[in-house]
Amino acid sequence: MELEIPHASVALIVGVTGMAGLSLAEALKKPAAAGGLWKFITFDAVSFDDTAAKLSPISNDVTHIFWVAIQVRETEELNIAVNAAMLSNVLDVFKSAPSSRLRHVTLQTGTKHYMGPIFDPEISKRLAPPETPFREDSPRLPFPNFYYALEDLVASHTPSLTYSVHRSSIILGASSRSAYNLLLTLAVYAAICKHESFPFRYPGTRYTWEHFCDISDARLLAEQQIWAAVTEKAKNEAFNCVNGDVFTWKSMWKVLCEVFEVEFVELDESQQEFDFEGMMREKGKVWEGIVKKHGLYETKLEEITCPEAVNAALHLEFQHVCSMNKSRSFGWFDNVDSLESIGFWVERLKSDEYNTLRSKERF
Repeated sequence: MELEIPHASVALIVGVTGMAGLSLAEALKKPAAAGGLWKFITFDAVSFDDTAAKLSPISNDVTHIFWVAIQVRETEELNIAVNAAMLSNVLDVFKSAPSSRLRHVTLQTGTKHYMGPIFDPEISKRLAPPETPFREDSPRLPFPNFYYALEDLVASHTPSLTYSVHRSSIILGASSRSAYNLLLTLAVYAAICKHESFPFRYPGTRYTWEHFCDISDARLLAEQQIWAAVTEKAKNEAFNCVNGDVFTWKSMWKVLCEVFEVEFVELDESQQEFDFEGMMREKGKVWEGIVKKHGLYETKLEEITCPEAVNAALHLEFQHVCSMNKSRSFGWFDNVDSLESIGFWVERLKSDEYNTLRSKERF
């Protein structure tokens, strides 16, 4: 994407190919976007040389950075190292610019802020179920967390910069390049079940089937980030960002079955435990066949799905819900119907623009 200057506000989106980044880019393209006409640029933040080469020429023009990037590594310490380095690379370029106009950094994190590093192979064994609903003023957990590291990094640049932190739940969006796209993973799972005439079984527990969860629509997340970036009283604050309602996975599964056009199957605990991760790892060739049969955009199963994240979400032992009271008290009241948004995002995944699931015929 190109950057056109000068403008009163110039936004740099880091992570624009992900679910939140794509929705943020679309929101910033709107003529009525808060703060004026926004433009943006993309680059490789992992490499300092590339970061400096791409950003130095425009380091005196960008006013707002939207950080929606993530690199996932094997341990939380490695997550801290790579993600903090990326953010440092970007901020160093702008802070060293002689006439930098950078005013605000928007940082997207998530509810692992409250749950801890659930994917770390060792630390995850020591994590206790957190208290819910998640509140922004909850104390930090005594474990390494790259979200904490990034928050501390942006906060260290105050008062010369302001910032806002946005903690999402599971994100609903349309991107095949996100590390954790739960909806796309379930859509691929449904396609495999239909292709092989298998039931679309719920790969979780009765607890998550019957208890409440929340979710974050990428459009809503983008709007909250823009709001905070141009709202004075929202500066230097952290906000949860979820749709504002809750659902059970039983109710969500019914909607998914309708949208994916597969038969709804009740949870049956009498069956052998379902190894969802193992099953998905073995379906690479099956997915290749589905792609060829239906003329889908060519993708590798392991590149577009996140069975580990789906398995974790559907095996939680607590109700995954966030409080939105702080956002409301600061004047932000937007909301989305979570169940209704499923159909919208599946259609986006099937569209020409987000054509991971595009097909000449429905599968």
